Amino acid sequence: MVAYPYAVIMVFCKAPIPGQVKTRLIPPLTGDEAAQLHCELTQKTLQTATKNRLCDVQLWCSPDIEQPFFTLLSQTYPITLHQQKGSDLGERMHHAFCQAFNDFTSAIIIGCDCPSLTGGDLEQALSQLNQNQLDQSKPCVLSPAEDGGYVLIGLKHPQPDLFENMPWGSEKILELTREKLQALALNHYELTMQWDLDTPEDLKRYKARTN
Repeated sequence: MVAYPYAVIMVFCKAPIPGQVKTRLIPPLTGDEAAQLHCELTQKTLQTATKNRLCDVQLWCSPDIEQPFFTLLSQTYPITLHQQKGSDLGERMHHAFCQAFNDFTSAIIIGCDCPSLTGGDLEQALSQLNQNQLDQSKPCVLSPAEDGGYVLIGLKHPQPDLFENMPWGSEKILELTREKLQALALNHYELTMQWDLDTPEDLKRYKARTN
């Protein structure tokens, strides 16, 4: 039995194809090393998401669920595989949320490149969404990132406006999301600031934590 049976954590993940993942780390890493790092981070993310049996966990895959890496993950962790669909990240996230709300009353999306995100952070996000089931004043949870984006977003209803016409990958995502929430008159709850592993400086920070 999970702690939040009506919630789901959706982990967004790319296949570890050398030269297509963690490209901002090439150099100092080679394409193969960057792909291996991506695999390591993905497994750490799934460990964090599944270890406390908080809720159902889904892995949303790109470019397709037939990749051997995804098959291995589905055999290792209590997850289900799902296909990302959409022309950009915003469309893919909105599609995933719409699918999630066919079966769940709250949903969270995270990526695979935030080593600072903990099980406690995930539980706090789920708790915020769950305790507000009867109070629609805070239908969104965000975990800001130091680079100006966010590493987690949780919703209780589809919110397409949050994902349309956004400069994904830029430092303006968090600011623009806050502005859209205000324009929609949607209050939200923000978790602790986190950091992504995207740059050589981030890699040094990550290695210092893991050594």
